[in-house]
Amino acid sequence: MRPPLFWSRPLLRSLNARPAASLVRTRPNLRHVPALHRRMTSNSDPSHDAEGPSEHDLRFGCYDVILPSEPFVWGTAHIIPRGVPPHIPRPPYVSDGVNPGPDAEQTHDSAAESTARRLITDKEDLQKLRTAARLAADVLNFAGSLVQVGRTTDAIDAAVHELVLACGAYPSPLRYKGFPKACCTSVNNVITHGIPDDRPLQDGDIVNVDITVYLDGFHGDTSRTFLVGDVDEKGRELVSVTEAALEAGIAACGPGRPFKAIGRAIHDLLRGKDFCVSPQFSGHGIGREFHRQPWILHHLNDEPGEMVPGDCFTIEPAIIQGTEPHGWTFPDGWTVSTENCARAAQAEHMVLITDDGAEVLTKPTV
Repeated sequence: MRPPLFWSRPLLRSLNARPAASLVRTRPNLRHVPALHRRMTSNSDPSHDAEGPSEHDLRFGCYDVILPSEPFVWGTAHIIPRGVPPHIPRPPYVSDGVNPGPDAEQTHDSAAESTARRLITDKEDLQKLRTAARLAADVLNFAGSLVQVGRTTDAIDAAVHELVLACGAYPSPLRYKGFPKACCTSVNNVITHGIPDDRPLQDGDIVNVDITVYLDGFHGDTSRTFLVGDVDEKGRELVSVTEAALEAGIAACGPGRPFKAIGRAIHDLLRGKDFCVSPQFSGHGIGREFHRQPWILHHLNDEPGEMVPGDCFTIEPAIIQGTEPHGWTFPDGWTVSTENCARAAQAEHMVLITDDGAEVLTKPTV
């Protein structure tokens, strides 16, 4: 999971602007709230039969469109985070109840230092990294088992929160730059950073669950998009293509390979298909820091740099139906939806570059 580099259309339009890492807050902009205020329609609905499916439905399928609740509530101060026992070690950006986290007063120099590229080569550190990644994968599998019609994403978050704590770990998203939950849950047209809430999942939804844990000084980060009940063919195809895009990106990795090969591989996979990849959100280096260099771009790019043994980073393409890849941010400052409300799906793994290839650290163990 990686935050956007603070741009949400139309704030930045430069082709050279770096996309946001998956858990960095974007600025809300309601000028681009779509006029599409429709809910999922049923074939048994007489009015739907009379009007026939819309052009949007024919191209993208029929599903529930997620929009911010009205009246709008700005920010997340109204959402009370769940508690964490004092014996659970916190990442440096979280207050321990005595000392405030560094986010609020971090200088430019210290911010640059905290996101600098670092290689992980120490055997003990590598073991800790693998253990954190394995826990993240196990928690994601558990979260996926909870995805079902009628269950709220907040209920999934609560269960994830308790499991992570029971394992002696901290849920990394919690209180990261003000994020109020233990995981992100992004439904249908939400590209990323959806905040778990009390909306029950509906038959036909797709939902990405993004898990990051902090264990023994290292972060483990992974996500997957799950099907809820009977998802239409177009929704299933989107999720399948997203998984294939992730695998294509991973296949481009290895010592001496250019980072830009990841974006090229995903671009080649999508060529000729009615899908695009979000340029707003990137993968990121990970280890003792939640987000750091290298930033992994999933679209065509000319970023310099080659992978070397000890690099550890996430690949997490967000694939969108159609050819309009840009998103807009809800008033909460986190949730990012496609501008035209087409569906999006995301999948993510942690990749460690080794002397002879690339090791996927978050592959499911079952």
